[in-house]
Amino acid sequence: MKAQFAQLGYALVPGVLPPAECARLAGLVQPAGAASGGTRCLLAEPWCAALAARLRANPALATLIEPDAVAVQCTYFEKSAGRNWLVPLHQDLSIPVAARVDAPALRGWSLKEGTLFVQAPPALLEQLVAVRVHLDACGVDDGALLVVPGSHRAGVLAQPDAAAARDATPPLACLAGIGGALVMRPLLLHASSKALGQGRRRVLHFVFGPRSLPHGLAWNVAL
Repeated sequence: MKAQFAQLGYALVPGVLPPAECARLAGLVQPAGAASGGTRCLLAEPWCAALAARLRANPALATLIEPDAVAVQCTYFEKSAGRNWLVPLHQDLSIPVAARVDAPALRGWSLKEGTLFVQAPPALLEQLVAVRVHLDACGVDDGALLVVPGSHRAGVLAQPDAAAARDATPPLACLAGIGGALVMRPLLLHASSKALGQGRRRVLHFVFGPRSLPHGLAWNVAL
């Protein structure tokens, strides 16, 4: 699995959490607003911090996450008939930080739900690992994440290069059962379409990274 992860930029790990645990967690989270598809402010919650520690210690996931990595973000996504949305092809380039630092290598500053984000340098982005825990089964009609295998190895891509990578390697849908996890590099090109059915696709998206950051930056939360 570790070799596949390095080559493809993603891996599917079934049965990370039991269904009963997923149902309990689903009852603890809600999107930020009525029209929102999610929220980014969960890692400060005790239950979320405890889950991050469990994920890092999971034997199957531990082979894909660096031993000294810390949890730095957890985002909740909900897609359903009432909260239906799509995401175009992109890479995840921004990280949550504690304070602004003026450095030539840092750009793309933004404020989201009261947290400061910045586009991280490529060398740091290459070290990040995302773990997407599915609280519901995600089938072909549920707006599953589409990934372009191996695209993370090309670094940060301009839009024309991203489109060329997608055309050269058709995206694959990452389907999962309840409690399954999709582990991926944030630089992996990914997208998602709207759900077609009446089901719900609820996901907890954790990000793990190195404890220390360059340019004097500090994580907003690091557990």
